[in-house]
Amino acid sequence: MSVLTVDNVSQGFGARIILDSVSFRLLKGEHVGLIGANGEGKSTFLNIITGLLQPDNGRVEWSSRVSVGYLDQSSTLTKGKTIRDILRDAFQGMYRMEAEMLAIYDRMAEVSPEDLTSLMEEVGEIQELLEHGGFYVLDSKIEEVANGLGLGSIGLDRDVADLSGGQRTKVLLTKLLLQNPTILILDEPTNYLDFEHIEWLKRFLNNYENSFILVSHDIDFLNAVINVIYHVENASLTRYTGSYEQFQQMHAVKKNQEIKAYERQQQEVDRLEDFIARNKARVATRGMANSRQKKLDKIELIEKPREKPKPTFQFREARTPGRFVISAQDLILGYDEPLTRPVDISLERGQKIAIRGINGLGKSTLLKTLLGYIPPISGRVETGEYVEAGYFEQESGLRNTNTAIEEVWEEFPGMTNYEVRAALAKVGLTNEHITSQMMVLSGGENAKVRLCKLMLKNVNWLVLDEPTNHLDVAAKAELKRAIKEYKGTVLLVSHEPDFYEDWVSAVWNVEDWTTKIV
Repeated sequence: MSVLTVDNVSQGFGARIILDSVSFRLLKGEHVGLIGANGEGKSTFLNIITGLLQPDNGRVEWSSRVSVGYLDQSSTLTKGKTIRDILRDAFQGMYRMEAEMLAIYDRMAEVSPEDLTSLMEEVGEIQELLEHGGFYVLDSKIEEVANGLGLGSIGLDRDVADLSGGQRTKVLLTKLLLQNPTILILDEPTNYLDFEHIEWLKRFLNNYENSFILVSHDIDFLNAVINVIYHVENASLTRYTGSYEQFQQMHAVKKNQEIKAYERQQQEVDRLEDFIARNKARVATRGMANSRQKKLDKIELIEKPREKPKPTFQFREARTPGRFVISAQDLILGYDEPLTRPVDISLERGQKIAIRGINGLGKSTLLKTLLGYIPPISGRVETGEYVEAGYFEQESGLRNTNTAIEEVWEEFPGMTNYEVRAALAKVGLTNEHITSQMMVLSGGENAKVRLCKLMLKNVNWLVLDEPTNHLDVAAKAELKRAIKEYKGTVLLVSHEPDFYEDWVSAVWNVEDWTTKIV
């Protein structure tokens, strides 16, 4: 049974075609992975099926009586509410039923015996619905899911206005899972989750009886939870069954067939054009030449399979620093309150360190403190001689109206137009991306612009806070290669052990330093 049907949907922005007559169907209970390179149109497709964007052409039809829960990359929260308030909003329908039931109890004292019997039956039905939905254990249910995604350590009574972007995403995801919709739509849900919380989400989705559509560049996560793949490429949407590895094999076969079909057709076209050119001027063979021309005119030309521009990352190295890049004594991290016990830190030239630990324990705070952007609660931080740091921040301005080219030019005004365009093209961005505002670029495209700026600096210490968030598989692999080849010092925060395990010197776990209960 199909719960969602998409027929011949097309969408474009200006001269750029994002989706061209794509079709899609979601069957009851299917766990779908929606994949594709950065900027191919995955988020656009999700916005269309959820009604946030009207397609230029085509039809989107949901089956009746389905509830849809959507977590996108730009979801927001209402200021002035606590995390617990937001999570309780997931059960607004139940709270309305409870209010209705209490109102009926108030009416019972004033009605006739006949009406009282009717009201008792109505109360019984509501009571049964509330009990079946777990209404009387909601707080324990909220805490179970909240703790599973790491919100417990933040504090459920904390105002959402005080949360980071990653923490806000966690709140929205938790609320969505508590709502238990018929159809779950998740756009990059693991971007702000730590390894332990990703494992929890894997188990949750594997046990999820309803359908879901998942956008993710985390291959291990995809393989663990999906059974169908839809691949977005060159404005088309293709369905594959099985795991990501099986998709790769089938896609490679499909690509090879397309290339061979194109080459065979080109050979045939060349042969016909050669015959026509050699024979159309001679009276004796003009008829055959005209016949070949008619045959040539009827051929529906196959478009040459397009290769997406592949990013190339390379970090410029500054002069060699002293032996110690950074050192700290009795360092206590935090803002208003301590996040850690006193710790001593020493980072030597050439070391490549990964930082791990659940969210809320101070990983990003550690980076900003070591860089001198925020002061520690107490302790001393010393930067070594000749240290030139390059910082990739996890979050960027959501309302940035600069175009990609303006974003680079603003920081490097001495570069020519050609040099800026060449630098952006090197990281895999096309002219359409380069002239688009940062706020309308996809998360992966936005990250590539910020990586481009970092690569234009001479640095000997790379400080990277979740750089793989939003990057597609190819870009992630290229970034890994570039960091491995970089001769300088690296300090990396990442929730993906597969990304860093084979090249780091050591792993620092902030859970060993925290004052919080983990």
